[in-house]
Amino acid sequence: MIRFLDNKLFYYLSFFLFLNSAILPVKSSSDLAAWALRTNGALELRTKTNSNLKTYFQKANKIYGDRFWVDFPGELNNPRTIKGNGPIKEIRLGKPKEGKTRLVIEFKEETYLKPLTWRMVGLDQNSWKIKLFNPKYPFKEIREGLVEKRRRNIQANKNSTYKKKKDYGYLKLPEVKQNKFLVVIDPGHGGPDPGAIGIGGIRETDVVLEVSKIVKNLLSEKGVKVRLTRKTEVDLDLSPRANFANNIDADIFVSIHANASRGKRRDINGLETFYYRGWRGRLLAKRIQKQIMKVSPGSPDRGVKQGRFYVIKNTRMPAVLVEIGFLTGRLDARRLEKTTHRKRLAYAIAKGILEYLYKVG
Repeated sequence: MIRFLDNKLFYYLSFFLFLNSAILPVKSSSDLAAWALRTNGALELRTKTNSNLKTYFQKANKIYGDRFWVDFPGELNNPRTIKGNGPIKEIRLGKPKEGKTRLVIEFKEETYLKPLTWRMVGLDQNSWKIKLFNPKYPFKEIREGLVEKRRRNIQANKNSTYKKKKDYGYLKLPEVKQNKFLVVIDPGHGGPDPGAIGIGGIRETDVVLEVSKIVKNLLSEKGVKVRLTRKTEVDLDLSPRANFANNIDADIFVSIHANASRGKRRDINGLETFYYRGWRGRLLAKRIQKQIMKVSPGSPDRGVKQGRFYVIKNTRMPAVLVEIGFLTGRLDARRLEKTTHRKRLAYAIAKGILEYLYKVG
């Protein structure tokens, strides 16, 4: 969350960013691995996996200018101060107390900030980003370390099997018996029914169809037979979806959707997975939910729940309905509009499915 402080009292404004509520043990080394303050005014961070970050802002006083800082678990080995440029007076890295690291950005007096608009966004399990200001004058990037994830040096290893064309290609998916399983993937809505409409006009039907097609390709590469209930923007009622899976005697049925909140509240975000009945349905839901949360750090885990949705109630095989985020939520919508995040979700869903098939197969 972002906390705002005056000179005497701590007070909280009406919005919070929940990053991770788990209480972590004190670590001897800092979770902060690298950082960069970009020329566009965005601060980018690389941390240890699923780090618990806390962010603060304090208005200027007689001693200091406006200050923004981030606290990380683990202690910094060498506290230091880095001279700024443009609107940045200086950047300080230190240890506010035992077991903590603090990165402080102090602004010059003439800088006009809008902290109420700030939102720290988790890009993946190790990366974070927050836009702090819009530079009015030339500003030189300030950084320490490599924020971007390191990739294999393909030229250094000509025998590498890494597939650059897929950002999920280097991740290992579980192996299952070839051509044994038949899976039906159901992209929700379609045609004249776009489903939820989110921030900026993003449509549920477009998001879930793209995710579903990627899931199909990933599973097919692992020797799983996959059928989609729809491949294009067509009008498809609920009963034909369930009947399709029942008629081909599928092993599992996975319906993929994106959520919307009443009143289109931007503060409501999160992922959840529903099943209707049976331990197999619940196991499938748990496997998928676990994996999609891994690629959606910072977004609330709304859990595995029983639901009475038509398509999972009227299918004869283990069936789940996955809600991959709120198109009306500020955090989720920003991610779901990007193809890179849709690929991560597709990979996570495919991995959850494969883990289930491996377990029951």
